[in-house]
Amino acid sequence: MRMTNAAMYARVLAGDAAYNGRFFTGVLTTGIYCLPACKARKPKPGNVRFFPTCETAREAGLRACKKCHPDDFARGADPVLETIEALVAEVRAKPENFTDARAIVRRLGFGSTRVFELFRQHYHTTPGDLLLRARLSAAKHHLLESDSPLSRIAADAGFESISVFHENFRRLNGLTPAAYRELREARTFDVALPEGYLLPYLRRALSRDIHSVTERLAGDTYTAVVQLSDGPALLTLQLSPESVRAEISPGSAVEAHALVVGLLGLEAEAAAFARLAKKLGLGRLVAGRVELRISQTPSVFDGLLWAIIGQQINFTFARLLKRRLIERSSGVHADGLYAPPTPEAVAALEPADLLPLQFSRQKADYVISTARLIVAGKLNLTALRTMSATRIERTLLAIRGLGPWSVNYLMMRSLGLPDCVPLGDTGVTSGLQALLKLEERPDIDATRRLMAVFSPYRSLATTQLWQFNQPLPT
Repeated sequence: MRMTNAAMYARVLAGDAAYNGRFFTGVLTTGIYCLPACKARKPKPGNVRFFPTCETAREAGLRACKKCHPDDFARGADPVLETIEALVAEVRAKPENFTDARAIVRRLGFGSTRVFELFRQHYHTTPGDLLLRARLSAAKHHLLESDSPLSRIAADAGFESISVFHENFRRLNGLTPAAYRELREARTFDVALPEGYLLPYLRRALSRDIHSVTERLAGDTYTAVVQLSDGPALLTLQLSPESVRAEISPGSAVEAHALVVGLLGLEAEAAAFARLAKKLGLGRLVAGRVELRISQTPSVFDGLLWAIIGQQINFTFARLLKRRLIERSSGVHADGLYAPPTPEAVAALEPADLLPLQFSRQKADYVISTARLIVAGKLNLTALRTMSATRIERTLLAIRGLGPWSVNYLMMRSLGLPDCVPLGDTGVTSGLQALLKLEERPDIDATRRLMAVFSPYRSLATTQLWQFNQPLPT
């Protein structure tokens, strides 16, 4: 059905990227045509004409926007994104070749403001923070693969001093570099928690499903079966206000540490978001929860299953379906707990196998077809972690059964991207209504506008809004 001009203009005002390519926006006063989601200033309705293709826009005498590059989008190319992705790959491979963020800016050849805008858009970060994390990643590799002195490893990764290296390493990993090196032979390790860490909220996150068959929280002891590269393993966490003691059996403590860092949300910039909220005059959003963090799912596949199963049904029923899928496709591994299902196990099912478990035929088909894409190598979950946020979103939105809510949920909860909003989420809209004292819950377009002020920390804003109407955890 053809969209009306009013409907298309509404999508332009909303900056709705889902309509990029479905039509193109011509601005008669500037002589330029753009994508609906172009970041340029929005034109007045009387100055706009809509076109089905770039060709028809050019035939009308308009030229392509140099900000959103509609011609490139139309032919499936994105040279600006590809340039940034190539540079980021180089930074990650050889961080020591870049003295600071200014070196990255100079290499791209854009103005510094434009470079920071592009990094925020495509990687949800700044050049400086991306360089820091690339240096830490390189240092981790050298810690595990060599016995070189810490000072040498810090210098080789590009750190200006051993103290800067040590401080940043411990802040984002909860371990000193020396303790991280010991993970090569360890089965237990202690992860330090940031000052003011909100342990009650972690307990709430780890016990969302009190009937879970893969994990259990009893007091301050959390036990879960997790999938590592060598297969399922039993992870046990002893929680305390200052630190968490982890034990993995069997399997790699290095892999377990990465998983624990995600569960604890150590990489989230909680303090920076709290400062932003207070600057916006919305300090009540973070009141008593300045250190609230996002607890990530144990694996990307686990998050993917939840993102599909949890669509358009209530939380209680979604948990039930997830448990039934696990019991149907996996088995008890240890301590009475099931191993999380693998893509191979889910791919071996047929939709008819899930219908007696109360899956709709459509939901069963989405779950199984997505697992089969993974098994066939057409969806590489490991590769997602190295992609730009833009590339991740495009990759996932192309999969049948994944929409904007599912994709943003997965990017936030499983891939740790800091600037996502699961649009249409009732927890977000209810939180915004209460926070801003709105007469009614905002729709998707209003949610997009209201959440924009929290960029580049919209994932943390989402997490805070989820908790805003909830009672305090015990």
